[in-house]
Amino acid sequence: MPDSIDASDAMIDNWTKRLEENAARYQALADRMQGQTVTERSKDGTVQVTIDSRGLLKDLVIAETAAGKRMAEVSAQVMHLVQRAQARIPELLQQAMAETTGTGDQAAAEIVREAQSTFPAPPPEAEPAFPEPDRVRRFLPEDAEEPPAAPRTPPPAQQQPRRRRPADDDDDDFGGSILS
Repeated sequence: MPDSIDASDAMIDNWTKRLEENAARYQALADRMQGQTVTERSKDGTVQVTIDSRGLLKDLVIAETAAGKRMAEVSAQVMHLVQRAQARIPELLQQAMAETTGTGDQAAAEIVREAQSTFPAPPPEAEPAFPEPDRVRRFLPEDAEEPPAAPRTPPPAQQQPRRRRPADDDDDDFGGSILS
């Protein structure tokens, strides 16, 4: 009987050791991913975004040269760059896993699958089709303010011509009492 107790103790010690090793590897993975960031820049260099390993926006830089662009274009560019940066997170996760937990682990593979479904590849970048604005406003310090438009006065109301009373009408309201 002492052999079975010793074998059970050895088996429990072996499980404990493997669990501690796995926990250490996953903690190393978490530490490695904690400091990771992804930066994407627009082709023309007017917009740059940086996200952290959780996909959260950490930095946004919009160059002064973007002042000539429509705000709808700039905001669409920001969103596309954020999606592009987030789509790179699963790749960073796989690299970190290869260095810490290994790629053959089932739990690691599930973590990567989850990251891929959370941060899918963005749609291909296309020129946004925004209608031309009726008027462009630029908010730059060197621009002079436009003078306010003169208030519009409504056209004068047309008056109905007065009807004349016939000359023989002696019913005038001027004079004395109507009772006298």
